[in-house]
Amino acid sequence: MVLTQAAQSPQAIASRSVDYDVTIVGGGLVGLTLACSLKDSGLRIALMEARPKEAGFANRRAYAITLLSGRIFQRLGIWDEVLPQITTFQQIRLAEELHPEVVNLQPDDLGTPELGYVAEHGVLLRALHRRLEQCSTVDWLCPATVQSVRYESQQATLTVALDDTVRQVTSRLVIAADGARSPIRQQAGIQTHGWKYWQSCITVVLRPEQSHQNIAREHFWASGPFATLPLPGNRCQIVLTAPHRQAQHWLEAPEAEFIAELQRRYQGQLGELAMVSDRQLFPVQLMYSDRYVQSRLALVGDAAHCCHPVGGQGMNLGIRDAAALAQVLTQAQQRGQDIGSLRILRRYERWRRLETLAILMFTDVLDRLFSNNWWWLRRLRRLGLWGMNRIWLVRHLSLRLMTGLSGRLPDLAQPGLKRTVDCS
Repeated sequence: MVLTQAAQSPQAIASRSVDYDVTIVGGGLVGLTLACSLKDSGLRIALMEARPKEAGFANRRAYAITLLSGRIFQRLGIWDEVLPQITTFQQIRLAEELHPEVVNLQPDDLGTPELGYVAEHGVLLRALHRRLEQCSTVDWLCPATVQSVRYESQQATLTVALDDTVRQVTSRLVIAADGARSPIRQQAGIQTHGWKYWQSCITVVLRPEQSHQNIAREHFWASGPFATLPLPGNRCQIVLTAPHRQAQHWLEAPEAEFIAELQRRYQGQLGELAMVSDRQLFPVQLMYSDRYVQSRLALVGDAAHCCHPVGGQGMNLGIRDAAALAQVLTQAQQRGQDIGSLRILRRYERWRRLETLAILMFTDVLDRLFSNNWWWLRRLRRLGLWGMNRIWLVRHLSLRLMTGLSGRLPDLAQPGLKRTVDCS
């Protein structure tokens, strides 16, 4: 019997021999989404996170959440809690620098009530935490650091530092949800490919004088994409992409100079701008793993792949991974199959690998197409914006890709299906 965390301390868990069906290493948004997706599957789950559970609540970063991810969160039972705390947008505005050709994508172009959402990290994290708090099928081992994993034919054995105790935990399957530098992936010898971009991203939260009107903006500059994500309270998170040296300049520039650059880019459309958070800088990369699975191991989210932030696809790819893997494992469990066998795990890999590579290539081409001053590419991309403005099918297909509604949808994202959530 697996007891709830409320009934057990980490020391009590560490004092006995514990076997799990699934051990998820990484308690971020993707790892938690996967745990929520599996908690009613009949599988015994361990969720390991190196930092204290509350550490992630302070993260103020915001994400564009696709319609598909919204459907997944709805089926997991957190949407009613999340929705009042996030922004729903009905318009996506695309433009190239200060060129007058502007594309305004609307719900009518897709046939949906909205086009997406913007949610802050802490809002999603708290909601997922609450769904798992009282679940008897999930044990939190946190803070816990996985020192090594030994993969055997029938199980994996993890050596785990839990508080002041080092112990071994056995599991039928290990899932790496521990980020782009995944120690679990590296220890397993899974190689990665890709490249670091010549760009870095600066994020900051602003409060404009004028209403942001719940419009998501993606303006393409020769230095890199410039995105604006609308937040509640008439706040905006911007993601300014620029070559490393230029990005470092904007990170360190006096606030007045930085605000003046933003005003130039907005052409005064949002009125006066006030910064309500510190500027943060992070480099960007494209990365994909040789494989997503091996016997007793599966990779999800950034542990498996990373993409350029243009289009806001990164976190959504991880959420989709979690839903797809949960479906494969639940079906295998219901059929009495070995959830950690390579034959079962390859179903997940076949499902997600090509779809993810397509998105990685799409974001890469989009960034390279717009992040330059070559005159012939400038003419080509302006022609593309002109065509998107006038051809409905181009807008429709583009929105299906951007909102996650293309490709094979997991059951958790299928409309009209009722998911019963029971944590008793």
